[in-house]
Amino acid sequence: MSLRPPSHLAGASAADAAFDALGHEILAEKAAALGRAGRRVEETLARLRDNGDDKLRPRLLKEAAAAVHGYFIQRELCGFRKHDAVIREYNIPKAVLVRLGAM
Repeated sequence: MSLRPPSHLAGASAADAAFDALGHEILAEKAAALGRAGRRVEETLARLRDNGDDKLRPRLLKEAAAAVHGYFIQRELCGFRKHDAVIREYNIPKAVLVRLGAM
């Protein structure tokens, strides 16, 4: 399969066009990974909130903290350094944030 640059890149070198296509693909994968990490946060937090069993709570807290930590890392890789808004948006409990050392 060959990659043909768009017409507005016709004056650019083939290497520049290939790099541009690769850059777009990398950005798309970063966005997809951020979405997957966000869904994992939602799922683990939902399980934590829906749980009524005190014996399961430590494991669910650990899973939620791992998911939130991964999400924060992915956000930082995408260039987002502040997490205050997503902490409020996802309503991340303080018990999870304490496990991350954020409190």
